[in-house]
Amino acid sequence: MSAETSATPAEVVVSLLAQEIEDDAVVATGVASPLAILAIAVARATHAPGLTYLACVGSLDPDLPSLLPSSEDLGYLDGRSAEITIPDLFDHARRGRVDTVFFGAAEVDALGRTNMTASGSLEKPRTKFPGVAGAATLRRWVRRPVLVVPRQSKRNLVPEVQVATTRDDSRPVKIISDLGVFEVGAGGARLLSRHPWATLDTISERTGFSFQVEESVPVTPLPDARTLAAIRAIDSRGLRDQLVGA
Repeated sequence: MSAETSATPAEVVVSLLAQEIEDDAVVATGVASPLAILAIAVARATHAPGLTYLACVGSLDPDLPSLLPSSEDLGYLDGRSAEITIPDLFDHARRGRVDTVFFGAAEVDALGRTNMTASGSLEKPRTKFPGVAGAATLRRWVRRPVLVVPRQSKRNLVPEVQVATTRDDSRPVKIISDLGVFEVGAGGARLLSRHPWATLDTISERTGFSFQVEESVPVTPLPDARTLAAIRAIDSRGLRDQLVGA
């Protein structure tokens, strides 16, 4: 079996996230972003050695020799070329100097709205989610926002979010999940590709919103051997596989 065909769902997701980063791009992460940090490290080790990384712990271009359990681990200060504050990060983004940020969400709908606030309503929340942090504004300022749903289900890809934490009606946004890649926005949802292990029936069963699909939907390419080697070297403990479903 070749390295490519032995790729796990988590490795495919990380590879797709890494592909969203161009060489010389400026990339930032917030809290609870281990998959994004792994993707940044992989991109730096493969096709994007010139990227600039703004880490949420306040470091500029820290060393990324291995994936740490927490995105806020102070190990992500090691090797930094400078320190950067959260206001600095927002200032850079507002000026159009941040290219890619990966956003999570408890709920996403076909219009691209996300919910990171609560179930129920703001007035009478049943469950409180982690919260918006700076995503509500940051998402609009970043050149290439990407939504990450590592365990797709009808509970997180929903007909309509219960509380709209973020929205951007000006452009579509990509969702990368453990089953496929969607584009969502004002024009509705469209399935761009399905992962090799996911049939259209499986995807439909685990998607709460309606989506357009081409007659012959592309199958997501598997990561190449170089990318797989980088993923496995940087995350030698296999933390990625605990975070991605499929």
